[in-house]
Amino acid sequence: MSTGTVTKPSAAPKGGGRRKLTLPWIMLIVAAGLLLFSLVRAVSGANDLTSVGQVSGALKLAVPIGLAGLGGLWAERAGVVNIGLEGMMVLGTWFGAWAGYQWGPWVGVLVGLLGGALGGLLHAIITVTFNVNHIVSGVAINILAVGFTQYLSNFTFAEAEGGSSKQSPRVDQIYEITVPGLSEWLTDLQGKHWFFISDLAGILGGLVTNLSLLTLVALLLVPATWWLLWRTAFGLRLRSCGENPVAAESLGVNVYKYKYIAVTASGALAGLGGAFLAIVSTGIYQEGQTGGRGYIGLAAMIFGNWMPGGMALGAGLFGFTDSLKLRGGAENVHALLLLVALLLVIAALWQLYKKKYVAGALSAFFGVGFFLWYVLTDEVPSQFVDAAPYITTLLVLALSAQRLRMPKADGLPYRKGQGK
Repeated sequence: MSTGTVTKPSAAPKGGGRRKLTLPWIMLIVAAGLLLFSLVRAVSGANDLTSVGQVSGALKLAVPIGLAGLGGLWAERAGVVNIGLEGMMVLGTWFGAWAGYQWGPWVGVLVGLLGGALGGLLHAIITVTFNVNHIVSGVAINILAVGFTQYLSNFTFAEAEGGSSKQSPRVDQIYEITVPGLSEWLTDLQGKHWFFISDLAGILGGLVTNLSLLTLVALLLVPATWWLLWRTAFGLRLRSCGENPVAAESLGVNVYKYKYIAVTASGALAGLGGAFLAIVSTGIYQEGQTGGRGYIGLAAMIFGNWMPGGMALGAGLFGFTDSLKLRGGAENVHALLLLVALLLVIAALWQLYKKKYVAGALSAFFGVGFFLWYVLTDEVPSQFVDAAPYITTLLVLALSAQRLRMPKADGLPYRKGQGK
């Protein structure tokens, strides 16, 4: 009997497939992107586009999205679709605030993480053990989490001093780090509005100014996930459950165990994102404060092609567009019209170079449309500013759909011993 197992991903055929991006290429792409941002800022006069405050705010908004996306990556790499990330974030916000105002913010972080893990464990029981459709289970958890937290708030926060049935008492803030000297210097350099140099200073300044310790932990979880899933035997076994569970079982891998671990960890990461929202972002639990970030985290994971680095870039993009409406939103979003126009023109030139004339013509047409919109107007409607993060989500997913490859067994039902 042939097992048909493959322990390592097969190499791409010569002359075909996509080449892996090396570090020099990634740095070159980042530098080109920063140059484009600097050009847009200089032309539009939207100097807050890459300011220290803008970058710091974007990072704070990106972290919950990134943690949810990281949670989705863990689950889907093991073959379980986790639409329930939003509900697990809701559990994280409630449990984080409930424990945080009583016993301190770090206890709140831990309990929020555990709250999300319970949601992940429930999802694992429903999908792995009982083989219920993953989407149905995720939607049910989202609905259950909202109703459950509303019920709990009625006899916990409503009875607490400074709380109500829709919000918790205030939670003490986690210590924030500002690198003395360096932060002030970068802020001054950014304020000079020099081409490229000030933009680079603004980005670096946002990373060393008012940086919460929990933000630092969240950032470290990205390379830690990459190392654990792609550089250890544990990670290889877990990913094999999402690619070919029958082959993994034939090699002695306990597929159920790894799926349970992955989905529970997925819930814990989403719960950590919820605790971050309640403790770091606002310092308070409020009903409905997740605002769909669990779904956006799932979109960031898909944009990143089920890889931690790409997911982090997607979360950063969504966090940045979300932060625009908080700091001079109309002016900054109006400047982004020029950025979108330039990106579409570049895309059109690339498509024409690849002899994809229809796609190139469409990109050029929309690029001209966005440029005319920028030139002929001075601001954008406030509704467009509010919708910018969600429009960005849809555009990014639509444009990146052709290059995506999800785990082969993602979302497929599996029964122990089905390959025998």
